[in-house]
Amino acid sequence: MRRGYATRSTLITKVNVTPIIDVALVLVIILLVTAPLLSVADLPVNLPQAQTRELEDERNVSITLSSSGELAIDDKVIPREALPAMLHDRLTQKGDENVLVVVRADSDAPYSTVKGLLEDARTAGAQRVAIATRQKTEVVR
Repeated sequence: MRRGYATRSTLITKVNVTPIIDVALVLVIILLVTAPLLSVADLPVNLPQAQTRELEDERNVSITLSSSGELAIDDKVIPREALPAMLHDRLTQKGDENVLVVVRADSDAPYSTVKGLLEDARTAGAQRVAIATRQKTEVVR
């Protein structure tokens, strides 16, 4: 009886990295899914309701500075020296204590002048101050 010798099997000399990559990708996916959940505190919070944009615009005080240096509060053109007093009078009216003061300055206006307007608004008692900008529009090709 002749015994058959099994053919010699070749040794596996390379490491199969496919299972390692699969495990690593699963861990990355778990990390990406759970990371946003970890950044929020687990406290019960009753969030305030947002005002509509139209209502917010009605209560703004607008300070407008033109490129030539002319100044206006809302729709009244005023001299630069009268700004702090007129703004203080406007902000102390009943219901306007916490109104948003928006500085609308021409892009050619000097930064120091805009900074002075912001300081005048704070000095006059403005609690909230903002700078108006034009929304950037993208050209679609």
